[in-house]
Amino acid sequence: MTTLFDVEAQAAPVTAGPRPLTIPTVYGLDLSLTCTGISDGTTAGALIPGTRTGHDRLEFHRRNVRDRIPEETSLVVIEGPAMSLGYRPGVEEMTYLRGLIRHDLWRRRIPFAICPPQHRIIYACGVANPAKDHPASKRKTICKGMVRDAVIDRYGVPCEGRGRYDQADATILAAMGLHWLGYPLVVLPDTHRRALDGVTWPLNMPAVAR
Repeated sequence: MTTLFDVEAQAAPVTAGPRPLTIPTVYGLDLSLTCTGISDGTTAGALIPGTRTGHDRLEFHRRNVRDRIPEETSLVVIEGPAMSLGYRPGVEEMTYLRGLIRHDLWRRRIPFAICPPQHRIIYACGVANPAKDHPASKRKTICKGMVRDAVIDRYGVPCEGRGRYDQADATILAAMGLHWLGYPLVVLPDTHRRALDGVTWPLNMPAVAR
């Protein structure tokens, strides 16, 4: 069977009970100017604009995200900004990108949620800083690897190549959205599930499994 990105996903090692015949269509988006991760929870891909810059790059992401997220999608979970980064080069353009994608989803009447980066990490690893025992200069990279390892081990989604960390982040975001809607992909302890409370979920949608 052809999947979203023509990558066959392995079965998750620990299931959350019998899989329903139909589940909502949920996507996770880890937006980035240079490499956007996108996942439906079972497959993942990366949107890489290459040498494009400015409006051409923004349009690349808008068009490709729109092409990959169908009209019948129930929910999109988008990673929000990392407030600790402050104002750096590219921040303004990233703000445009987030607004552009959110507005396009709004126009299509597709609900979306905003997940702070630390809550995505908590859902994956159980804590916001799983690499705290490592040297400070290496924590960010090690944390990315830990999230990727969790995605591969828990959900069986291969995350390879240049966009491997973005793919992993997007997969976690999609899993969070499915969990919030009442369709968790795997059984998780409270240390991980508490991350759902930190997400800004859309209004007028039933949250049956917080």
